[in-house]
Amino acid sequence: MGIKLYVGNLPFSTTDEDLHNHFSSHGNVVSAKVIMDRYTGRSRGFGFVEMASPDEAQAAITALHETDLGGRILVVNEARPQEERRPYARRPTNPN
Repeated sequence: MGIKLYVGNLPFSTTDEDLHNHFSSHGNVVSAKVIMDRYTGRSRGFGFVEMASPDEAQAAITALHETDLGGRILVVNEARPQEERRPYARRPTNPN
């Protein structure tokens, strides 16, 4: 099982492939995903990279945290587990 990294402050033009290539020089990248806004289809400026091993993940963090990518300073750290979300409750429609 790989180690998932959070990558923040990405340039909005960054693609999944760009992210994969940027991290691949520091170890085996299992997956790389830039998070997109579901309504606009534009990047939200962060993503996740899964590295094959804890050593490769640490090497990537050490090498890439607070470095420049496309004029922006990256934030790279181990991702926290996703918090459980409560189901979205629709507001009742106005009967009038």
